[in-house]
Amino acid sequence: MGGNSPCASCKLLRRRCARDCIFAPYFPSDDSQKFAIVHKVFGASNVSKMLQELPVHQRADAVSSLVYEANARVRDPVYGCVGAISYLQNQVSELQMQLALAQAEILCIQMQNDPVMLPYPPDHPKSYFLQNDLPQHLNLASSGNVIHRDHSLKIESIFGHDMVS
Repeated sequence: MGGNSPCASCKLLRRRCARDCIFAPYFPSDDSQKFAIVHKVFGASNVSKMLQELPVHQRADAVSSLVYEANARVRDPVYGCVGAISYLQNQVSELQMQLALAQAEILCIQMQNDPVMLPYPPDHPKSYFLQNDLPQHLNLASSGNVIHRDHSLKIESIFGHDMVS
């Protein structure tokens, strides 16, 4: 910066902002919170060293990453970004399970409405379905659970616990 107003880092550290200040392009004076949180988590000296080791064209991305990680560390001091990623992965898994359940329910409804026909006659060894009838058991994925002939589909019977909360 040098001339008018010191950058956010020089303001916080109460020093004169030199013309070649490494922080000035990435921590403008009007966004002091951005540097404050990065400084709190990583320290100004460490951030300065990191930025100096990077080519100039990569520094803006590095600062964005540092700001993101610092915010995550403030919210979750133990896990930081990894905690956020883990939470999102668990959410994806739960949604995939709900999708599989919905697809299984759709399959059951379709089987009730449309008889299943296979190219084999009913007495053929490869025929698992009786013509115009539902199968005795329908295996869902690898869970080992079955849907019985009464066509009831209970969440607990497929996944071993109640998914509706």
